[in-house]
Amino acid sequence: MIQILLLKNDKVLISRLEEVGSEMGEPDCKLIEPFELKTEGDNFYLEPWPSFTQQKELMIHSDSILTLVQPDKDQLDKYQTLTAKPTVTVK
Repeated sequence: MIQILLLKNDKVLISRLEEVGSEMGEPDCKLIEPFELKTEGDNFYLEPWPSFTQQKELMIHSDSILTLVQPDKDQLDKYQTLTAKPTVTVK
């Protein structure tokens, strides 16, 4: 499911999110293709998160998340456009 995550460190992310079973103290949420939601005036844009890696799947602790919300249509459309897989045509 695609969610907006408000993290306790004030970061706002949009990502596919999976809860995974883990040992006590281990990360228990998988973020798939996370982007940080940033605003500039009345507009928003998405920036790959974290910006220092090309890794597309990250694990975090659920206790790092303050809350989850559903993305609105504009946010969802922009995220899906950025994460769309290119189609391959066979001739």
